[in-house]
Amino acid sequence: MRQTRSRTHDPCQSRERSPVSPFLDLPPLSAAEFAKIEDRVAALLHTEADVIVTQGEALLPLEAAIRGAAHPGSTALNIVTGPYGQTFGAWLRSCGATVVDLAVPFDGAVSAEQVAEALRAEPAIDFVSLVHAEAATGNTNPVAAIGAVVREHGALLMLDAVASVAAEPLLTDEWGVDLCVIGGQKAMGGPAGVSAVSVSERAWQRIAANPAAPRRSYLSLLDWKERWTDAGRTVLPHAPAQLEMLALGACLDRIAADGLPAVIARHRAAAAATRAGVRALGTLSPFVTEDAHAAPVATTLRTPAGLDAAELAARLDPALPVQPGGGALAASMLRVNHYGTAAALDTVRACLTGLATATGAEAGPALAAAEAAWEATAVA
Repeated sequence: MRQTRSRTHDPCQSRERSPVSPFLDLPPLSAAEFAKIEDRVAALLHTEADVIVTQGEALLPLEAAIRGAAHPGSTALNIVTGPYGQTFGAWLRSCGATVVDLAVPFDGAVSAEQVAEALRAEPAIDFVSLVHAEAATGNTNPVAAIGAVVREHGALLMLDAVASVAAEPLLTDEWGVDLCVIGGQKAMGGPAGVSAVSVSERAWQRIAANPAAPRRSYLSLLDWKERWTDAGRTVLPHAPAQLEMLALGACLDRIAADGLPAVIARHRAAAAATRAGVRALGTLSPFVTEDAHAAPVATTLRTPAGLDAAELAARLDPALPVQPGGGALAASMLRVNHYGTAAALDTVRACLTGLATATGAEAGPALAAAEAAWEATAVA
């Protein structure tokens, strides 16, 4: 005979309403609301192309874009300015594409001239993958100039803009970006569980012509196009990640309320102030040496020999947006994140004060330099 539990002993039941129930007892997200969020993302990206909001972290649309566009017989230029470029190269090779890596030191940016030279050396290149800003290493690349040489060559351009969106200008159509991927968890100040990709008509044609493009798969952009975009966006193909979608909408609301130019200016000022303060501190130095190559979304710092970055980070207040670098950089690099609301002068001050205390330096000169840089950058 089947055993039954008494309701009074069922851990899934409660006599009182849970304090978190507002996050649980929500009306379903409608197709119209989902489509409205897509349209707002398109406006943020300055694009008229189709935008698909994907239900997962940004690695999902990044891999989907590569597996949709790359195939045996294609030749890809993979620009490596940090760890994500290395990941893209592995995906491209697993698709059977011939891959030409253009790797530059992680403490700087790639130039449009270097890209043009690589394209001239290999005329068969028909796909280019590029990271706009590398949060892991703190550099940013000149997408507008690179996009121009890629378009002149006739190749498709995929851009990882996860760390640059809302931290610096992102003009998808004007720059000739065919596949532009963003995530909500960095400068947008939102969740990691939702992301988006814009797909140009050229990119759709290439993906549709690729017999190896994923179909009936979570990595299939074509499935989304056929079942959602081309079908009029009236019926969602599956249940959306509702909380993440609502959080993405809230991010867009906050950016709209502040004004995108003001949000970008805050990130730029936070990065400039942090770099100036660290130089005045004297115990650490910017990992990205040239200010023009530094990403506004995060400032990376080099620790001197004998000062372990992970140990230094462990001595800081865990509430500060500071963490050691990843992988091989964990012992020699710190990252100060300026994500969303952390792009604020008070946060920069707190980080510099913590770093001064942890390294035995005077905080006063660093704070003065940071404030001067903030004012100069915010006004500019």
